[in-house]
Amino acid sequence: MTSSMVKRMSPAARLAAGVGGAAAVAVLAAACSSASSSPGAAAGSTASGSASMVITTASSSAGTILTDGSGRAVYLWVADSNGKSVCSGACAGAWPPVMASGTVTAAGSAKSGDLGSITRSDGSKQVTYNGHPLYYFVGDSGSGTASGQGSDQFGAKWWLVSPAGSDVTASVSSFTAGGGGSSPANPAPTTKSVGGY
Repeated sequence: MTSSMVKRMSPAARLAAGVGGAAAVAVLAAACSSASSSPGAAAGSTASGSASMVITTASSSAGTILTDGSGRAVYLWVADSNGKSVCSGACAGAWPPVMASGTVTAAGSAKSGDLGSITRSDGSKQVTYNGHPLYYFVGDSGSGTASGQGSDQFGAKWWLVSPAGSDVTASVSSFTAGGGGSSPANPAPTTKSVGGY
C-alpha cells in the first residue's frame, strides 16, 4: 500500500490490514519452517514443534555413540553439572543445544529411560541423556562427522556420548551413522514425552 492510501484509511482499517499482513507472514513462515530444519535447530525436528526428535546410536572406532535421527553427532560438555546447561551466548552459537521438539524417541541402543529435558534460561527445552544436556557442534559437516570430539572450547572438554550415558574420550573423527550396536532385529523405537511436549 502506498503511504497516501494508508493515511486515508480509518484507524480500524489500518489495524486490520496490519494484523492481516502479520498473520500472512506468520503462516508463510510456519509453512517454510516446517519443510526444513533451521541450521541451529535440532536436526530431525521441525520448527513447528510437532515432529519428534530421535536419539539413536552409531558405530565409531571408539564403540557405539549417540546421534540424532539424521546421524548427527551429539555431545556432552564437562562444564555442565547437576543437570543444568551453562552453555549460552557464543558457546551456544558454536555448540547449539539439541532441542526437545515434540516427542523424544530412543532408537538403536539408546535407552528411553535415560532421555529427559531441561528448561534453558530462555525457556526452551533441551534434550538430556542420563542427566547430561546434549549439544551439536557447528563444525561438523553433517552426518557421520565428529570434529568436535575432545575440543576444549569455552574452557572444558566436549565429548561424544555412549548409550550408557558416559563420555567417550577416545579419538573419533568420523563414524557410521545408522550402526550402533542394536540387536540384528532392530527393536522398535521407544518413545518418551519430555518437557510437556
